[in-house]
Amino acid sequence: MTFAHTFADASHAAEPEVLLVDDDEVNLLLTALALRERGFKVTEASSGEQALELLRDWMPDLVVLDAMMPGLDGFATCRRLRRAPGFENVPVLMLTGLEDDASITRAYQAGATDFFVKATQWSLLAGRLHYLLRASRTRIELERNRAKLARAQDLARMGSFDWWRTEEGLLVSPEALRVFGFGPHDRVTLRMLLRMVPHEDRRAFLRLLHEVMRHASVLATDVPIVLFDGRQRIVHVEAEPEFNEHGHSIGYSGIVQDVTDRRAAEDKIRELANFDALTGLPNRRQLIWRAERALEHARRMQHQCALLLIDLDRFKVINDTLGHAAGDELLVEVGRRLRACVRHSDQVMDGQIEAVGARSHRALEAVGRLGGDEFVALLPEITSDADAERVAERVLSALRDPIFVSGQECFVTGSVGVAIFPRDGNSVVDLLRNSDVAMYSVKAQGRNSSAIYSPQLAGRGRDKLELETALHKAIERDEIVLHYQPKIDVRGARMVGAEALMRWQRGGKLVPPGDFIPLAEDTGLIVPLSEWALRQAAGQARAWQDSYGFADAIAVNLPSRLFERSDLVEHIHQCVTAFNVPHRMIMLEITENSLMKDLQNVIPALHRLNEIGVEISIDDFGTGYSSLAYLTTLPISELKIDRSFVRDLGITPQSSAVVTAIIALARSLGLRVVAEGVETLRQMEVLHRLGCGVMQGFLFSRAVPPDEVQRWLEQTVLPRKAPWIGEVTEEEAAADAGRATATRLLRS
Repeated sequence: MTFAHTFADASHAAEPEVLLVDDDEVNLLLTALALRERGFKVTEASSGEQALELLRDWMPDLVVLDAMMPGLDGFATCRRLRRAPGFENVPVLMLTGLEDDASITRAYQAGATDFFVKATQWSLLAGRLHYLLRASRTRIELERNRAKLARAQDLARMGSFDWWRTEEGLLVSPEALRVFGFGPHDRVTLRMLLRMVPHEDRRAFLRLLHEVMRHASVLATDVPIVLFDGRQRIVHVEAEPEFNEHGHSIGYSGIVQDVTDRRAAEDKIRELANFDALTGLPNRRQLIWRAERALEHARRMQHQCALLLIDLDRFKVINDTLGHAAGDELLVEVGRRLRACVRHSDQVMDGQIEAVGARSHRALEAVGRLGGDEFVALLPEITSDADAERVAERVLSALRDPIFVSGQECFVTGSVGVAIFPRDGNSVVDLLRNSDVAMYSVKAQGRNSSAIYSPQLAGRGRDKLELETALHKAIERDEIVLHYQPKIDVRGARMVGAEALMRWQRGGKLVPPGDFIPLAEDTGLIVPLSEWALRQAAGQARAWQDSYGFADAIAVNLPSRLFERSDLVEHIHQCVTAFNVPHRMIMLEITENSLMKDLQNVIPALHRLNEIGVEISIDDFGTGYSSLAYLTTLPISELKIDRSFVRDLGITPQSSAVVTAIIALARSLGLRVVAEGVETLRQMEVLHRLGCGVMQGFLFSRAVPPDEVQRWLEQTVLPRKAPWIGEVTEEEAAADAGRATATRLLRS
């Protein structure tokens, strides 16, 4: 492989384009032929004028010019070429037969990149051209990278500098000058730059510079500066020492960068990470950090501190009624009021506490937003419970004043739970949990008050939690059972239906419904429990039908939320068809309060149920605060008079008046009436006299297991041995039997 081929392999893969200019036709032909053989693509021109004409619309990789030509010689052609746009850096090789220094100098002055003495050493000429081409490409790449670097530095607001201990002083790049607000050609000194540092920060910065220079160490710091137009910026400076051949420090080289926006973003991120965006109060993360620091100091200094958990009592009502924007407005105002109840500190940095002094931990005191409508007040030092109680009273007092939200005057109160360190917990988690227990005890006792944690409160909370866990397992273990309380037609002395009531067999004992039904409603377990009750009632209706021809309805209590389910009708249909009993043998009871609370969602389901033959009974009628208009529009079959009206029958005339009105209303609407909670013969007699013939209560039977219902029928009702069974004539009995048969035929 020849020397020329080596350069050809190293060059660009495409053939380099060369413009060869020479007035000697023989020399032009020979040179062109030699270059083509060596991998060049040659375009020939016999004069300077012709060459410039070709270069108007074309740019070669290299230009080879003969120095001595008639007319426009090589020197003049090169000068005019360099003045043309885009040709400033095209490699130009000047061919000359002259070896004097004046001609060489003249060639360089004309703008030639290099010169070559005319000869027949074509390989050397090709090698020289390859070198020029490689150098040109390297220079272009370097300039491109330099432009990219300058652009990157400009975008990053960064520049470089060099500072020497000699007379050269400070050398600053144009990009660095822009960082300091200067033009690219301005001359600056180190003193000028130092004067841009604010006076209050300048002394500390100079002290740092002297320390760095004394040890010849690396400098890395952020410096605040004020530009000449008054803008305040923050500049990051990094510099490394430079040493001479003897190891002595001769200066520094480094970079400067405007980090004002980055620092602002970091401050914003820090604020978002530690403070609530809505109220501006410390958030959960910041509160926990402060509380942990407060506990550390309390342990070290042997004093108490307190955590107050504040929950708004009526926030959900206001938020749902007036909207989320009004709710946010309310939270902002509450945060402002709570902030005034303690010595609130906005910013506490890590390390600041230890640096200030023995009592600096008091700066941790603050009110923060834990989340939602929950706030926390941290008291890092108290002498007794009374200190925390005073702050709690200030909080309650601040919340009692009316708050104007969206033009509406609102009243919101708070419930405050207090936990004291170290008595009520040795960690932040313990204090938060126990203050939460105390707060919920206030909620249970009527709200708008405060309570200090005690183990007794935690015991009640644990009992409730254990009960909830056990209730989940009770469903899995089949500990839930149904007991049945008969509905009695006292005139005919016979059972005309039953109400299915849930019982919980826990550890061999029956848990009262009042203990677990409200818990099931709170936790949502009432839904699977009610679905289970529907299946059990349908199965029991079938069992009684097979045993003694039971053909009446079993009533099942359903919560209003179950009526929201789109598959409720399908579920009930599956229950009754699974046991092959008519739909009418399942009656659904819903309390009046539950009905009116979610009437619009309940109405469609009631109509669909009525269409398939399922009857609806309104339980606890007369206790709801609602319009009676729903009685005329809903598919209701039965009203149950609440036991509170039955209890005083025969004692107070008011109870008789209410019961009389309910019975008259039901008759006019064609509805059945059932009185519940009948416990005495007096109550039964008054109800019968007023026109209510169907009753249920302890006078007749308690809610008992299904097998005891059948035994009760066989041993008490059929032999007519119960004291509530009066004398019934044969005619009345026959009439009752006829009516019962007709009713049964109509239903079937």
